[in-house]
Amino acid sequence: MELIPENVNAYAERFTTQVDELLAEIASGTYRDHAEPHMLSGHLQGQLLTHISRMINPQRILEIGTFTGYSALCLAKGLRDEGLLHTIEIREADAELAKGYFNKSSYREQLIIHTGDARELIEKLNEQCDLVFIDADKINYVLYYEAVLPSVRKGGWIVADNVLFHGTVLEEPVKGKNARAVHEFNMHVSADPRVEQVMLTVRDGLMLIYKK
Repeated sequence: MELIPENVNAYAERFTTQVDELLAEIASGTYRDHAEPHMLSGHLQGQLLTHISRMINPQRILEIGTFTGYSALCLAKGLRDEGLLHTIEIREADAELAKGYFNKSSYREQLIIHTGDARELIEKLNEQCDLVFIDADKINYVLYYEAVLPSVRKGGWIVADNVLFHGTVLEEPVKGKNARAVHEFNMHVSADPRVEQVMLTVRDGLMLIYKK
């Protein structure tokens, strides 16, 4: 399902600040060499993540799902000078690829990549977060949310990607394990009295979640 007409998306990108050289390199390399380039945040969403991070000006960011490092570098632009971004990637090949890009960045000392299962690593980090970005396997979205929410400071934020999941969450009934998992996550968050949230129809859907 085409959620946003291509001409609308192209118009939005035209009037959005262009990406820097490193982000352009990651995007071109991912689309050229990776088997799943559609997982990249891309220009419009990447700039939105940068602006969200800059508005929050976080001391600590946690990203669940690094992929090739594009979104982490977008989020890092809002970090305080002494801030850190922890990012978790389960696939070793993607983690190594992202690490190579991180090493080219001026934020390389602030980016810490962890390889493994996020469900195990979140607890070990023992960090209070100002901003969390969830963009990993959809089946575990509720688990990731419940795992990180206690570590998000009061007034902190969680951003969840793919909450429209290619429009399949609009089907009745919702079909497919990933679509059902995303729909269940959306319902779970909307029923949670600990937070307030807004769903944005950008790219594949973003949910901004504020911890009260």
